[in-house]
Amino acid sequence: MNILNIEIKARCEDPETIRSILEDQNADYKGTDHQIDTYFNVPEGRLKLRQGNIEKNLIFYRRPNSQTPEASNIDLMPAEHPEKLHALLDNALGTMVVVDKEREIYFIDNVKFHIDHVEKLGHFVEIEAIDEGGSIGEEKLRSQCQHYLELFDIPAEQLVAESYSDLLMNLDSD
Repeated sequence: MNILNIEIKARCEDPETIRSILEDQNADYKGTDHQIDTYFNVPEGRLKLRQGNIEKNLIFYRRPNSQTPEASNIDLMPAEHPEKLHALLDNALGTMVVVDKEREIYFIDNVKFHIDHVEKLGHFVEIEAIDEGGSIGEEKLRSQCQHYLELFDIPAEQLVAESYSDLLMNLDSD
């Protein structure tokens, strides 16, 4: 399944405030998921296997690192046997980095929100405006991200350009 996604990530000093705003907006809380994202070595883009209780997917995407909402075209496939798939991909490609996080998942219409606690990195909030069928369009997705950035009152200095995988690899290289 190919999906157009506009995403923004920010450090989050007060997850309770974000949680409260989402509740006030009648967001649909899907639950808290302990997720292990294993990133594999690929020549371009990113290939990760997400293993969680709510989400289990093999995900390939290309996205530039940016502190503004950026478009990604994502290929996503449900992972029916994630442990076997992990072993196969690790054997074939090698593991680049593993991201271990607790993720609260919320939705308002086509916009997905994550309140994450990432091991070794701390708390973050992500806003993902998603167009699965091609009917919403990139301009509307960007507008939705901007709306929630303003609603959450996230200052520019808290925006994060890099993926969790990059942030963790940068920690290891310091």
